[in-house]
Amino acid sequence: MLRAVMIHPSPNSGRWTATGGVRAISFHHDAPLQLSNGKRLSPLTVAYETYGQLNADRSNAILICHALTGDQFVASPNPITGRPAWWPRIVGPGRPIDTNRFFVICSNILGGCMGTTGPSSPNPQGDGAYGLQFPMITVADMVRAQAMLVEAFGVETLFCVIGGSIGGMQALQWAAAYPKRVFSCVPIAAAARHSAQNIAFYEVGRQAIMADPDWRGGAYDAAGVRPSKGLAVARMAAHVTYLSEVALRQKFDRNLQARERLSFGFDADFQVESYLRHQGQSFVDRFDANSYLYITRAVDYFDLAVDFGGVLAQAFLHSPTRFCSFGFSSDWHYPPEENRAIVRALIAAGADASYVEIDTNKGHDAFLLEEPQFEAALTGFIDAAAAARGLALGSGANAA
Repeated sequence: MLRAVMIHPSPNSGRWTATGGVRAISFHHDAPLQLSNGKRLSPLTVAYETYGQLNADRSNAILICHALTGDQFVASPNPITGRPAWWPRIVGPGRPIDTNRFFVICSNILGGCMGTTGPSSPNPQGDGAYGLQFPMITVADMVRAQAMLVEAFGVETLFCVIGGSIGGMQALQWAAAYPKRVFSCVPIAAAARHSAQNIAFYEVGRQAIMADPDWRGGAYDAAGVRPSKGLAVARMAAHVTYLSEVALRQKFDRNLQARERLSFGFDADFQVESYLRHQGQSFVDRFDANSYLYITRAVDYFDLAVDFGGVLAQAFLHSPTRFCSFGFSSDWHYPPEENRAIVRALIAAGADASYVEIDTNKGHDAFLLEEPQFEAALTGFIDAAAAARGLALGSGANAA
């Protein structure tokens, strides 16, 4: 049994109630989510947004998978935080993912804090939020939850699954787990497994959160506090990996922040310090600390080849899905070589695969910024796939 609900976060606690604000579907005890760790999660709520219209034969649906700290508001303002859409250059009328043509679905990932069930959700087995009673999750679990949502829309085959960063990992997981349900797949600035370096960076962030006295062993909700300082440091450490050295030098160099001389103290003497502190503080205002722990751990566990004898190509053997992988030259979080490795495995598996590398100094976050070459190449791939799928321009207007 499932039902549609409207939900919003309780302003101070981070807990979620079914009283209005965010669109979601709830799956109850007769439809539990099977987790990779052997446990079952129920009830399950999946928060989502949609854009455009589903056509009569339900063949024009695109699933967008968001990155680590993203949300479902890919092409519209977030009504809870007030933040603008996070991919407005890509999704919308006349954009590469044209909402006059396609039906776009974007859901908050499992373990998130924008409406989908996660550690800040009410624990049905006790009072208050789950906290650390929430089960450990994986990227595969996130995809299974998305599959339940897609099925609820009556969509049997997605025209495209696309995502950047860990959204790209989800897209790859979709293509490996449901090859006959994914016509095309676009992993962007992603990897088929999490590297030791990235695990290390994420562990620094987790330890910063858990070292904050207000974390309270994950039970900060019940105590009415938040580990804000630790979460801000975690965000600062992660944010550095999203940038490039060239971009940092061009934007900040060693310029001082609102001063003419060094303070000889620990204030933010340099502009780059002030920038990172701002990033950390603004993140605290919109994200849950335990969600950060769970999602980063899920990404650490990601290794698409592990269930296929360590051979990545086996995950895509004879896949009918069309792939286009994107890498960015200055991305050292998920560097181009990791994106090229995905494409080599796809070609070895006999899949229809292409690779586009964008020369840019904007680092890992380049896919979120203005990159005309990326937008043009993405548009070309989507148009070609749509033609192969038999989707005419404007087919999304024929609503079911």
